[in-house]
Amino acid sequence: MFGRGPSKKSDNTKFYEILGVPKTASPEDLKKAYKKAAIKNHPDKGGDPEKFKELAQAYEVLSDPEKREIYDQYGEDALKEGMGGGGGGHDPFDIFSSFFGGSPFGTGGSSRGRRQRRGEDVVHPLKVSLEDVYLGTTKKLSLSRNALCSKCNGFVLFYFAFCPDTVTGDIVFVLQQKEHPKFKRKGEDLFVEHTISLAEALCGFQFVLTHLDGRNLLIKSNPGEVVKPDSYKAISDEGMPIYQRPFMKGKLYIHFTVEFPESLSPDQTKALEAVLPKPSTTQLSDMEIDECEETTLHDVNIEDEMRRKAQAQREAYDDDDDDDDHPGGAQRVQCAQQ
Repeated sequence: MFGRGPSKKSDNTKFYEILGVPKTASPEDLKKAYKKAAIKNHPDKGGDPEKFKELAQAYEVLSDPEKREIYDQYGEDALKEGMGGGGGGHDPFDIFSSFFGGSPFGTGGSSRGRRQRRGEDVVHPLKVSLEDVYLGTTKKLSLSRNALCSKCNGFVLFYFAFCPDTVTGDIVFVLQQKEHPKFKRKGEDLFVEHTISLAEALCGFQFVLTHLDGRNLLIKSNPGEVVKPDSYKAISDEGMPIYQRPFMKGKLYIHFTVEFPESLSPDQTKALEAVLPKPSTTQLSDMEIDECEETTLHDVNIEDEMRRKAQAQREAYDDDDDDDDHPGGAQRVQCAQQ
């Protein structure tokens, strides 16, 4: 049935010794022995690749009744000479995968043709200063993450520890810029607030601005220039590096607030009148002034004023709604109109 027999009988105990079973082992005993030894020696778990290969070869032969019979009678050489279809010619990882219906480690023992699932990304916020964004920086972080085995959902610790079927996702860093005490960023531009006195606004100013990289910039007005309140001045190429064009920068805007004196003495008033342009409005005569009513000006915070007015308006609307719900509300409005 097997063709011509081998010239001599060779060793027929090696495969049993590799699996650690007696020659009388049943097929079920062979399965248990191979399963235990293959998992222990699997390369994905740090086992010996050669030992893993030997286990697969031994189980391939002894699990096949025809090959086992040849091996028991004539030894390993008979298999090598071709009796019973040979032995040890299969990929040990394929044998392992087919035995388990897929590797308990999720790899099937080989990366060839394997589809791997991609794990979820980990989003990590990273606070950076405006100086870091302007200059660039290097930060070292220590992150840890848990992996969950798709085979056992983490209930079997052995499977959990060695699950390579899921490719880990990315670590996504979300940069959160910390507020800067001096500079504000809007895209590729920088903004800074600066207050000058009325005298500086009229007669000229100069001051030193320390930039994000430590450089000191001399900021000064042009001769004869008047800076109006709430005005802006711009300096080119002193803003933030432009995206994908790091050697180009946006603008640096300076917002000027002019600080006026609380009051002036009569002498100061006369001195200013002598040098400042005359008012463009027509001077009023004494008769015209006598025909007018006197008024008194007072300081106000316009934002607070508008906020109070809006609140009062909302309360008035709420009162109207309450009157509409009142049984006699509509009748009182009608009587008031008659």
